[in-house]
Amino acid sequence: MPDRVALFRLPAWAQDLLLALFITAMQVQGTVSRTAGDPESVLRPLTDLGYLGYVLLIVGGVVVAVRRRWPVAVFGATALASATYYALDFPDGPGWLGLFVATYTLTALGDGRRSLMITGAGIAVLAACWLIAAADIEPRAAIGWVFFRIGASVMSAALGESVRSRRFIAAEALARAELAERTREEEARARVDEERLRIAREVHDTVAHAIAIINVQSGVTAHVLDKRPDRARETLEAIERTSARALREMRAILGVLRDDGDGRVPHPGLGQIDELTAKAREAGLEVELAVSSPPPVPSAVGSAVYRIVQESITNVIRHVGPTRVTIALDHDADTLEVRVADEGRRARAGTTAPNPGNGRDESGRGIVGMRERCQLLGGELEAGPLPGGGFAVTARLPLAPTAVVGA
Repeated sequence: MPDRVALFRLPAWAQDLLLALFITAMQVQGTVSRTAGDPESVLRPLTDLGYLGYVLLIVGGVVVAVRRRWPVAVFGATALASATYYALDFPDGPGWLGLFVATYTLTALGDGRRSLMITGAGIAVLAACWLIAAADIEPRAAIGWVFFRIGASVMSAALGESVRSRRFIAAEALARAELAERTREEEARARVDEERLRIAREVHDTVAHAIAIINVQSGVTAHVLDKRPDRARETLEAIERTSARALREMRAILGVLRDDGDGRVPHPGLGQIDELTAKAREAGLEVELAVSSPPPVPSAVGSAVYRIVQESITNVIRHVGPTRVTIALDHDADTLEVRVADEGRRARAGTTAPNPGNGRDESGRGIVGMRERCQLLGGELEAGPLPGGGFAVTARLPLAPTAVVGA
């Protein structure tokens, strides 16, 4: 049904043209009919001054045809025609129809403040002209029509302003809804990007750690394959366990991209530190774990600690090789501190002391990634060579993180 109504709806210009013809006919015919019933009227006939009365009534109706295109000009033309008509004492009648429509149009299509000022000024001038022209009207009761014209003009302006206000409020509400929709989409995209970044960090940490251990173990296997087959078997089994665990962690990390939730496991945290150190010992490190019993920590903090320890061990395996590593975990009321320190490369027979920096650069991606993890949780990270040789990574994380990412 609405489609059929829209199909037979005339365009705006055609509607205004029909309205203008209707108003013109009503103004002329209504005024003629009213004067015909009062042949003894002392008012000026419409035929005086070269049929000027008819001209003013016709002009006041015809200009309504262009009311949407030039609302101010149409209001001015109808107001001028009305003021001239009554100033010349032409007979009263429905000659104000075009003026009321023009007043409504000006406020309905205007911009609010400016259109109301123009309308108010026009109505004030018209009211003064109408009252002056009716100063000697007889009978005196007929002056009620003057106040009717003033009141109807004000009501037309108020009705137009009401329509304009409702249209403005509706457009503003629609704009706010569109803005809210765009904001939701942007927030959703930001959350997706954040989740992708988290997944990328997790994959990097998992794969880098596993590859570093597998690389060391495969080198050991190649070295002892002929001389100590039993040792080769142990290292191959360690490679198998490391790769299997890396695959399980990869499935858990990438499981967030699936809807069914199959194969998901909790993110690694403080409870998996022992497993991490066991794998490090299998890779040839001497790991000393000094952990004080921490209070329950947010999962984001526990996961960050696990990844920092994992990345630190990976860097030791990659850059140093077999050495002693100390992992210390301490806390106070508000902060959890983790420190991973190694002794550096062990001096071989006939060589000098180990290189303090171990060939590591503090600007490497691994250290940058650990620092980003700390900063996202409101913590801080320090990394650098030790004076007596070796390298240390120290992270301090608040137990009530300011931002939880990847929790």
